[in-house]
Amino acid sequence: MKIENIQQPFIKKFPGDFSGNTMQRNTPKVLFSTVNPAGFDHPSLIAFNENLSEEIGLGKFEEKDLDFLVGNSLPQEMQTYSTAYAGHQFGNWAGQLGDGRAILAGEITNNLGQKHEIQWKGAGATPYSRHADGRAVLRSSVREYLMSEAMHHLGVPTTRALSLARTGEEVVRDIMYNGNPQNEKGAVVIRTAESFLRFGHFELMSAQQEYTILKELADFTIENYFTEIQSEGQQKYKDFFENICRRTADLMVEWYRVGFVHGVMNTDNMSVLGLTIDYGPYSMMDEYNLNFTPNTTDLPGRRYAFGKQAQISQWNLWQLANALHPLIKDEKFLEDILNDYGSYFWESHDRMLCRKFGFDQLLTNDEKFFNSWQSLMQDLQLDYTLFFNELEKYDDQKDLRLQFENVSYTFLNDEKISRLDDFMKDYKSRLEKNIISREKSLEIMHKTNPKFILRNYLLYQCIEEINDGKTEMLGKLTHALENPYHTIYPEFSAKRPSGYDDVSGCSTLSCSS
Repeated sequence: MKIENIQQPFIKKFPGDFSGNTMQRNTPKVLFSTVNPAGFDHPSLIAFNENLSEEIGLGKFEEKDLDFLVGNSLPQEMQTYSTAYAGHQFGNWAGQLGDGRAILAGEITNNLGQKHEIQWKGAGATPYSRHADGRAVLRSSVREYLMSEAMHHLGVPTTRALSLARTGEEVVRDIMYNGNPQNEKGAVVIRTAESFLRFGHFELMSAQQEYTILKELADFTIENYFTEIQSEGQQKYKDFFENICRRTADLMVEWYRVGFVHGVMNTDNMSVLGLTIDYGPYSMMDEYNLNFTPNTTDLPGRRYAFGKQAQISQWNLWQLANALHPLIKDEKFLEDILNDYGSYFWESHDRMLCRKFGFDQLLTNDEKFFNSWQSLMQDLQLDYTLFFNELEKYDDQKDLRLQFENVSYTFLNDEKISRLDDFMKDYKSRLEKNIISREKSLEIMHKTNPKFILRNYLLYQCIEEINDGKTEMLGKLTHALENPYHTIYPEFSAKRPSGYDDVSGCSTLSCSS
């Protein structure tokens, strides 16, 4: 790999702590601290994303590159670092946070001039580890490696994963925070993104009243990642905030399209670029439930439940607005943009649902139709992904129960079948209002509704196999997630088996997941 091509513009631009001290502490008035990866004596490679490596400009993997993938061997001039940020966690101000398990190598530019940051996750402690060891376990590393790539191939903006490697050491974790710590196998993931800048970076500088650094950070972000913004002065920062709002709303619509639940939407887990970032206690939706949260830490309040994600993203944007106010200095503008957020989101959301149903345009009465559909989905416990797959194959000449019994997580009695039949009649009537042909309608549905999603029980099975030294399922899941709009392995395109309903690390997850 072309490791020597990695540059470090961030630490050349901004103030930082260059001591290299990993002692966990506050680091006021700086945006990063230099820190070296811990290093591991017996690493071994599990997976390497060759296509991504070529795409971002690192090139082909050679056996000697394993040491770089776990942070053992670095170019002599490279200063690795972790960034400082702040955030609101579960609605409460948490003060200084930062990259507790992440260490950045820097940035690489490919032949097209596209920039990507390269970051280890799980390579050791940083000043921001908050009494933790900065390590990652194999379980969480497999989940991040596979899910970030799955989201990319689904067409959802996301960070990506370059490599997955065992560290050869044991890491102690209490997966459910219930007083039962256990040794688990350690691992390191390298993840990439155009940038890992978060709402929290701006919150930290604003909270510390470091307004000069705040302005420099905004200018840096606009210049490098928002090149469509050509305005100057105060208007530049207004355009910046409005653009972040649009990107965030678009991201939420994509999460709803594929049925993704993040699980921990703190402001420090929100990307200013509108990327899905930090894969922890996430889940893809099995049975449709607006109140579903995969994160046990989020119970009983369910702040980050599936149906609340758009609302929470707007709340998070209010916090970012407060942080950027010293640059924008226009309360009415910020209020107007944030109040418009809901309208923009819902119109985009409903147009997305139109595509899932194969409608060519959004009509006045569609909101009533969508509400009826949501009620049906929840009451009949229908699988979100499989329902739309079945809808594409729907034949009103066939027995309705036979068509949908494998899509429901409950028994479809006569009353439920009657409700389903009424809905299907309404759907057929709505389809007749399309201007396009049924063939074109199905084409829209095929492009919008995935045939494969990376369900938690599949990840759980894969992690168990990797723990046993097997990688067959890893290979199959990788193949499937790279082709999510096709049925590559029919056994993966099925509802969750009941045996996984209450399995820790599968149906129930924590922030340690």
